Amino acid sequence: MNIAIVGVGLIGGSIAITLKEKKFAKKIVGVDKSEANLKKALQLGLIDEAVTLDEALAQCRVILLSIPVDAILDLLPSLLDKVTDQVIIDMGSTKERILSTIANHPKRGRVVAAHPMAGTEYSGPEAAVPNLFAGKVMVYIDAMNSDEDAFDTVEAITEQLEMRATFMNAHEHDVHTAYVSHISHITSFALALTVLEKEKAQGRIFELAGSGFESTVRLAKSSPDMWTPIFMQNRENVLEVLEEHIKQLQHVHDVLENEDYDAFYRLIKKSNKIRRILK
Repeated sequence: MNIAIVGVGLIGGSIAITLKEKKFAKKIVGVDKSEANLKKALQLGLIDEAVTLDEALAQCRVILLSIPVDAILDLLPSLLDKVTDQVIIDMGSTKERILSTIANHPKRGRVVAAHPMAGTEYSGPEAAVPNLFAGKVMVYIDAMNSDEDAFDTVEAITEQLEMRATFMNAHEHDVHTAYVSHISHITSFALALTVLEKEKAQGRIFELAGSGFESTVRLAKSSPDMWTPIFMQNRENVLEVLEEHIKQLQHVHDVLENEDYDAFYRLIKKSNKIRRILK
C-alpha cells in the first residue's frame, strides 16, 4: 500500500519512520506547502518522494493529514470531492468544527478522524522521532461515520504504531482535549511570558532554571502556526477551562496573600490526587 503524508513534520514524519521500520507501506510520499520541509524529509529518509496532492491521490491508498487544523478545515471538503476509494485520515487536534463541515458530504465515509495523543514541543521534519506513539492513545472520533474498510485500514496503521485505541464523539473529544492538552499549552505560554516579562536579566533564567521549570515551560516552544488555529476552533471549551484555571490560581493567590499555610498545604495535598490517574 502507498501512503501519502500531507504535512511532513513531527507527527507525519514520526508516523513515516515507524511505518518504514515495520515495512508496512510499499511507498511513502510527502506533500507539503514548504519546499524546504520536503527537501529535508527526503534527506532524512522520511519519505520516498515529494509529490503534489493530485499526484498523491493518483498513486496512494491512504492520505494522512497531519497539518494545522485550519488547513484541514480548508482542504478536507475539496479533497473528499476528489477521492474514490482512498482513505483520508484526519489527524487534527480539534474535531467538532472540521467534522461538521463534511457531515453531509456523500463521501464522508472515506474519512477516519483520529487524534494521536502524543507529541513534543518541536516541529518540522527534524523533530520526527522513532517510537513517538508506542504505548500512547489513539482517539477515534465519530468512528461510526467512517466506512468499515476505511476504519480497518486506519486501525491497522494504529497497530503498527503500537498505540492503544479509545473512542469518542467530536464534542467529547474537544472538551476533554481542552482540559488535558490545550490548557497545558496555554499555561506554558503564559508562564514563559511571565518569566520573560519579570526576569529582565535573561542570563539568570538559564543559570537558575531547573528541571521543574523546564518541564513546565517546555510547551512554550510549540509552534504558533499549529496552536493558534487549535485555540480558534476550540475557543469555547478552552475559555471554559481557562476560566476554571484562573479561578484556581486566584484561590492559590488569596491563600498565600492571607498567609494561610494550612490551607495551602491542603491545596497541595488535594492536587496530589492526580497521582492516582497519572502514574
